[in-house]
Amino acid sequence: MRPDQPARGGYADRMADTPPGVPLPPSPTAPAVPPAGGAPRMPLRRLGWRRFLVLAATVLFIAACALFMVFTLGENLGAEALLIGVVAAILPVPVLVGCFLWLDRYEPEPLKYLVFCFAWGAFVSTAASLTVNEFWAGRFEAWGLPTALTAVLVAPFIEELTKALGPILLLIFRRREISGITDALVYCGLSAIGFAMVENILYLGGYGYATGVERYGPATGAQQVIAVFIVRILLFGFAHPLFTSMTGVGLGIAARAADRWVRVLAPIAGLLLAMMLHGLWNLLPTLTQATGQMLIMLYGFIGVMVPVFFGMVGLAVWLRAWEGRLTERTLPDYVRAGWLTPPEVAALSSLGRRHAARAWAKRVAGDAGLKAMRGYQFAATRLALLRDGALRGLDRRPADRERTAREERELLESIGAYRAFFVGRDPQAPAGIWDGSRYHLRFPDGSQRVVEAPDEPVVPIPVILAPPPPPAYPAGHGAPGWYGGPPPPAAWPPGRP
Repeated sequence: MRPDQPARGGYADRMADTPPGVPLPPSPTAPAVPPAGGAPRMPLRRLGWRRFLVLAATVLFIAACALFMVFTLGENLGAEALLIGVVAAILPVPVLVGCFLWLDRYEPEPLKYLVFCFAWGAFVSTAASLTVNEFWAGRFEAWGLPTALTAVLVAPFIEELTKALGPILLLIFRRREISGITDALVYCGLSAIGFAMVENILYLGGYGYATGVERYGPATGAQQVIAVFIVRILLFGFAHPLFTSMTGVGLGIAARAADRWVRVLAPIAGLLLAMMLHGLWNLLPTLTQATGQMLIMLYGFIGVMVPVFFGMVGLAVWLRAWEGRLTERTLPDYVRAGWLTPPEVAALSSLGRRHAARAWAKRVAGDAGLKAMRGYQFAATRLALLRDGALRGLDRRPADRERTAREERELLESIGAYRAFFVGRDPQAPAGIWDGSRYHLRFPDGSQRVVEAPDEPVVPIPVILAPPPPPAYPAGHGAPGWYGGPPPPAAWPPGRP
């Protein structure tokens, strides 16, 4: 593949079939073990007293909301109904969480932020929503209006606003952790799953078990729990994540937009759409109960919710593939600068190729090679997102541009360290060096030849890189290059076997 052309073909799909050979000894400069922690990220800042206070206040606030919800639900449901509701509501959570994490396999998000969003939706959002909904239900009743208006006019507003507030805080204070719509969908989805879990405790334990036991006994309570589980979880368990995903789309657009108005208006538009969809969803059963016409619920579900659901699923899958294709559009800059080779960029373009690359790395370098390839792939994806953001003009302030340049250097250094585990270890590959535009190959008879990059990559593994030349542009702007160190030697270092 030429550096300025997208990868094509399935050469990487055959990488896992490379016959294993005797691993070559590691390079003297290679680390003994892969760097810990997976994909390189921005270095952790020192936990000063201000950050410590913010962290402590956040944890205490979420814990207080959790205690409030446990006390409220326990007082309303009773210990037995609360326990049954908790067990039944937790059952679908691993499946739903797994679906959202599946979307984020190209560049997984930090666990601490995922836990934050889930806990925010489960405790903060539910506590605020329960308080506001009960207040307005009392107001409507005092005014002689039906309390069902709460579900249509109040609940969609407060629930979607509070569910989205956690991811919005991440966008404001940790903008680099939301690198696109996929990341925003994951954060918003986990917040919605947490909210739905606690809400389901109320329905399963209260309207299901406690109501059934009060009327006819434990057997009826168990039957009603099963009925509520089928309706609320098996049939409509996607509802809350679907509503909040609209806000996620707006947050993701804002995270990748350079225009200030887009950054402000996109989340607002997504939040309003989530509120309207949620309100429509709550309106359907209200109208059905008021008129006795089941067709209203059926038509609304089939005609509106099902198409919206499949449309969002299709968008999420397409965005997931887009994140892989982004490496093909962005990383060739680093190929020309001599940091990567054309086959490496092609091997990052799909999850199937990434899996094949990991299988190959494990065969030629063992478990250490597998860990290094995984870390290399995550770092390369983050590098592509970082450079794409720089080209979009997301960093307006000098401090942001300086931070981008620093992170770019750190990612490139990590990529180089990861490559040391598996480069030059496959005896089936020719001995060669990539200088950014051509291959310098040495054959068994000692002859050397310069080979242009073919239209499609034919070498299914990384080759040795010549040290990149000094940059022609400042770090983080224009063509990426070498950020320090000794001047580059000749294309074929003297004395190399």
